[in-house]
Amino acid sequence: MFTGAGTVLNVVTVLIGSSIGLLLRQRFPVRTRDVVTDGLGLVTLLVAALSAASVLDDKLSAAVGDSAPVLIVLGSLLVGGIIGSLLRLEYRLESLGRYIHRWTTTRRSRSDAAGPPVAAEGGDHRFVQGFLTASLVFCVGPLTILGSLSDGLGRGIDMLSLKSVLDGFASVAFAASLGVGVMLSAATVAVVQGSLTLVGVLLGDVLPDAHIAALTATGGLLLVGVSFRLLQIRQVPVGDLLPALIVAPVLVQIVTLFR
Repeated sequence: MFTGAGTVLNVVTVLIGSSIGLLLRQRFPVRTRDVVTDGLGLVTLLVAALSAASVLDDKLSAAVGDSAPVLIVLGSLLVGGIIGSLLRLEYRLESLGRYIHRWTTTRRSRSDAAGPPVAAEGGDHRFVQGFLTASLVFCVGPLTILGSLSDGLGRGIDMLSLKSVLDGFASVAFAASLGVGVMLSAATVAVVQGSLTLVGVLLGDVLPDAHIAALTATGGLLLVGVSFRLLQIRQVPVGDLLPALIVAPVLVQIVTLFR
């Protein structure tokens, strides 16, 4: 099995799942699609809780002390959120989604009519929502990080295979409720997981378990934000918080050095 096979499998399952979801979309009434989205939000919240529980990992506590893990996750979110907001990551992700949607709408309109194309604002918003939501759900979870690193380290693609199955089913539901923007998230999966796999190849087996635990716990809290968005509780700017995934292992290293 070649390095990166897990990511290829994941991209394929997302494309197939979202295609099936788009085919079924017209057969689902709005109420049914809303129920499906709420169900995904609840499941995402469950996965988030399980991931955030990594803050109790024994290896993390042994590396930084019993009282430090929660502070490290808090610091990661604060520092990462400041960095992300200054870089306007959420805005840039949304702008990317809008640009791609308008570009594809323009090309489709030009092929169907001679008049100037006009993109519907409602469709534009739904496309962005589908792209962002699916991208965040598929790329923030612990299986993304651990599975991609495992693939890069040559430990196999078992975790990414499991994630591919889960993402495939999730993409059916997402595409049925949120539309074609979900299909574009396959590109995000390819870039994020491909990059993490490359990191695994370059780093070898040097990333300690404590660092991975802190990163996983932080990712779990980001997934809580995603679930809040799906459940329409609050539009948490998860995109702005993404740098926290980098800050978390850095803080663990700093604390470990000064202990």
